[in-house]
This record gives sequence, structure tokens and C-alpha cells, in this order.
Amino acid sequence: MAGIGVTLSISGLTGPLTAMLHAAGSGLLEVAELKQALAEKMVDQVTRRIEVEKTAPDGTTWPLTRDGRGALFVTGEHLARSIQASIGAQAIEVGSGWIGARLHQLGGTIKPVKAKALFFQAGGKTFFAKKVTIPARPYLGFSEANLAVLKAIAEDALALALTGAAP
Repeated sequence: MAGIGVTLSISGLTGPLTAMLHAAGSGLLEVAELKQALAEKMVDQVTRRIEVEKTAPDGTTWPLTRDGRGALFVTGEHLARSIQASIGAQAIEVGSGWIGARLHQLGGTIKPVKAKALFFQAGGKTFFAKKVTIPARPYLGFSEANLAVLKAIAEDALALALTGAAP
């Protein structure tokens, strides 16, 4: 995935789970289905953080914009729609390839390239600036609550594979 992302490593998990399930005589764990379910939940968690929670994974509130609005008020819509998952053999990566994603995650300074000043509007006002500093508003990562939900999804899949019934 080009852009910026966060990875949930599942290396070391697939082999032992499959071996345990074979030993129990229940057949194969549907690892592909489990990875898909985890990936979908991870995308949901990041999207919710951008659209609703407006906090970093560690719970800190994002800084407000210069006109006092909630962070990512306008661009958050583009960012939220750009969140996607990439499922690999040993990991699930969630991130964004949108051009502004890295700037919002890490923060940075924007300077004009072809003009003498930047031009933008915010709160009904027009601004010109030689540079604009965007504070970091981390949206990628996992809170303890996020990890608990992902763990529950994996445990439910394992229980279903072992017993044939959801817990």
C-alpha cells in the first residue's frame, strides 16, 4: 500500500492455530475469513476514529483547527473514505494512499511551491500565508479497546472452528 499505514502482524499465529485445529480433529480454521473479518473491523475502527472520536489511538484529543473547528472537519471526509486494508500472508495493513494522509498522521509544514503564498479559506475567511503548520493528528494505530475487539473476533473464530458453534 503506497502512502501511510499500520500493520497488525499475525506471523506465528496461523501455523499454531491450524496445527491445533488439526490435532483437535475439527479441520482447518478459515484463516482467510478470519483475516478478512479482522481487516474489515480495523478499517471500521480507523474510520470511526476520524469521523466520530477525533482522538489519537492513545485517547488524546486532536488539536482544533485555527478557526476552532474539530480537526479534519473537511479533509476528514476524504481521509475516512481512503482508509483501506491490505491482507498479506503474515500481516494485515490498514492505511491510506490519499495524498494528505501522511501529513495528518505525522504533522508537517506546507510551503508554496509555485506561488509567493498559500491561499485558503477557513470559517468563511480568506487567508494568505508563507507557510502553514499542520499539527499531527494520529488516526492510525490501535487503542486497548480496539485490540480487545480484534482479539474477541479471533477468539470467536477459534471457538467456532473447534466446536462448530459460536460462543
